[in-house]
Amino acid sequence: MVKVQKRWRLLKDFKKGKFCFLIGVDNWSIELQKSEFHALYLLLLRINKQLLDIKNELMDEESITLELEQLPWYIQLDGKKNEWSLRFVFESQDQTRSFEMYWPIPLAQNLFYEIKNMWESMD
Repeated sequence: MVKVQKRWRLLKDFKKGKFCFLIGVDNWSIELQKSEFHALYLLLLRINKQLLDIKNELMDEESITLELEQLPWYIQLDGKKNEWSLRFVFESQDQTRSFEMYWPIPLAQNLFYEIKNMWESMD
């Protein structure tokens, strides 16, 4: 399964073996294992729920920052109630690799929904 937009791409290919998911934004990309992608999916759901829980209390121009950490991931949402960016830090549990990625406004919302749809379509 491949989803490609002008500034991002999302790929799932189990034939690739261990690193079967790819997320790319602008000029970078990273490959993830299925377990890493699943952990990312779960954290995206949690941070989205946090945003939805407070969204009605926020004024349109009010800035917010939400943070979640569950190893190996750290996620930070920055923006306003209807437009936000996401920053990620990944620290490998087996100390093989670490990386950071950033999804700017408006790509963050699109990628969040595409990752959600991709994972849920595998059931």
